[in-house]
Amino acid sequence: MSFCTSGMALMKAGAGVSEHFYSGMNVLFPMSSGHPVEDLISGAESVINTVCRFNFSDKYATLNGQTKLILEDTASSIAAISMVTHDFSANYTSRVESEDVINVNRDIVLRNLGILRDKKQQDFINVT
Repeated sequence: MSFCTSGMALMKAGAGVSEHFYSGMNVLFPMSSGHPVEDLISGAESVINTVCRFNFSDKYATLNGQTKLILEDTASSIAAISMVTHDFSANYTSRVESEDVINVNRDIVLRNLGILRDKKQQDFINVT
């Protein structure tokens, strides 16, 4: 089960994201077998599991709703950052706009990883 949908990640990347991410063809990462956004989400899930030193992917079905929402928010923001950094100029009105999208998503990631890593929070959201 994926932590988030490609639509959520695309929404967080903003209207200026490269059109390549909307296509079903993987022209960006030809060695990959999947859709580029799904590949970025898989990578985001790996980062979350590694940083938190807990395999949320294996326990996903048993997690409560709040934890799943935090994972969705985090994974979609990580994937969105990767999409924006792929092509800063794409359809953003300026580099500043693309950097703003990155900064907002980075702040979400940092906040959420802090929540997921904190032992007291893990006990509260029943992760252990």
